[in-house]
Amino acid sequence: MRLGKSAVTVAMLLVLSIAASCSSSKFKRYNGPEVTRVIVDKGDRKLFLIHHNKVLKSYDMELGFAPVGHKQFEGDGKTPEGEYVIDRRNPDSSFHLSLGISYPNEADIAYAEAEGKSPGGDIFIHGQPNKLVRSRKKASDPDWTAGCISVTNKEMERIYAMIKDGTPITLRP
Repeated sequence: MRLGKSAVTVAMLLVLSIAASCSSSKFKRYNGPEVTRVIVDKGDRKLFLIHHNKVLKSYDMELGFAPVGHKQFEGDGKTPEGEYVIDRRNPDSSFHLSLGISYPNEADIAYAEAEGKSPGGDIFIHGQPNKLVRSRKKASDPDWTAGCISVTNKEMERIYAMIKDGTPITLRP
């Protein structure tokens, strides 16, 4: 009988250990109201998760290293402006977790091509770098990405759980 109790005790400890390790996962669950739109206010450095007309959450954010104006070309350091959608997610991102933004659209591509340049791409909402990255950041300027929107890792975990692919995103100047 003692052996049986010991085996049960070991099994219970194993289950509790697994449960504890799962709770520290970067993948969170969200059961609240649907995020129907994301709004990025570049000027105020705020990201808003919206359910119809109600703000569910807001976050401070950092932008591309040259944040003023609409992204036009690869390498310009600007964060896009306009209407896009969240079109993909990367659970293995180099920046903790990331949600893709559908930049460039047809107008972005046409403009860049007319100028003989690439519009760039791979614009994401993401967390902090997994490894130290060389930054163009100056002490007086908090913006450091290549055109993405960056939040803390803890915030990104919540955002990643709340936003579904296909959610519209508006990026305002």
